[in-house]
Amino acid sequence: MAKARYYETMIIVRPDLAEEARNEVVDKVKGWIEEKVGGTIETAERWGMRKLAYRTQKTNFTEGDYAYFIYKGEPEKVNVLDDLFHITAEVFRHQTFRREDLEKKAKKKESNITVEAPVTSEESAE
Repeated sequence: MAKARYYETMIIVRPDLAEEARNEVVDKVKGWIEEKVGGTIETAERWGMRKLAYRTQKTNFTEGDYAYFIYKGEPEKVNVLDDLFHITAEVFRHQTFRREDLEKKAKKKESNITVEAPVTSEESAE
């Protein structure tokens, strides 16, 4: 089992769904990250409806509901998310990146923790 790494995933949910349905899709993705990937979510943000850079070919959408997640997960299981997005019709775009910068920050933060030596009885008498 490999060490957990930081990942960033952005999804775009279909704009023709009702607001409640879009919220359910985002909650479902959060559940997948925690259950299927075995990850812990650091950040989950909804950016709401935004205009796309171009009209999509198949669905002819000009906007979408964006959601953004940063999480720590096992590298072997992150590809499961990609498979789940492919079979979920509500998510029409998705992208996942490994965040090495966050891993370096976390590693640096761990290495900056210093442990002081215990005070012995001889030193306290002086």
